[in-house]
Amino acid sequence: RYQNPSMDSVMEKIRKENYDHIIILPLFPHYASASGGSAIDKALKIIKEWWVLPKISVINQFWNNEGYINSIVERSKAFDLKSYDHILFSYHGLPISHVKRIDKSKKHCQKTDDCCSIKCDANHLCYAHHCMETTLSVVAKLGLEMDAWSLSYQSRLGPVKWLEPSTMNKVEELVKRGVKKLAIVAPAFLADGLETLEELDIGIREHFYELGGEELTVIGCLNDDSEWIEGLGVLIDKTFQTASA
Repeated sequence: RYQNPSMDSVMEKIRKENYDHIIILPLFPHYASASGGSAIDKALKIIKEWWVLPKISVINQFWNNEGYINSIVERSKAFDLKSYDHILFSYHGLPISHVKRIDKSKKHCQKTDDCCSIKCDANHLCYAHHCMETTLSVVAKLGLEMDAWSLSYQSRLGPVKWLEPSTMNKVEELVKRGVKKLAIVAPAFLADGLETLEELDIGIREHFYELGGEELTVIGCLNDDSEWIEGLGVLIDKTFQTASA
């Protein structure tokens, strides 16, 4: 949506090919209206102007996809995680108001202790709950103890209330607890960009050292990891098969 090739130009090429079936797949593992939702919305607005409308399938999230989870696990295993004092899973932040809208009961989100850790109808579409579920899946496969990891949110903008804890505040808390060697995993980002290369690997790193931390490792995103690409292919094939059944 914000780079080249633009969605408009690519969708125009797709239109000229007269495909019978199109899959819309935003590369955001955890659904949020501001990210995956807006990408889907733009694609559908382009398609609705076409004279001939193809069959459309939408993959709006894949936070529990086996290929995605396994790829994060294998990427993390490339590092000696046991040599670190703590592992921090940092996700893209989201305003709390966006999360609350998902809770139709209005009785669970931000009103129940550990609301994101509880599986229920109120949060089955919740971004924060899915981030927690992804983390728990990765943690289980890595064999990490509960006190060996934490979850936080980064990339905040504006004065509104955002999901807590922030990655910055969490790093400060960890250093106060005596963490000297810290590894950060960023599962919400499939490809390295400003949020990982600058915000985590420069900004958070500098802050960590200023506070007295000694070693910080930002585990790279999946990028063009072969296992992840294969898993993505499987996800797309299954969607085609299901839609064609």
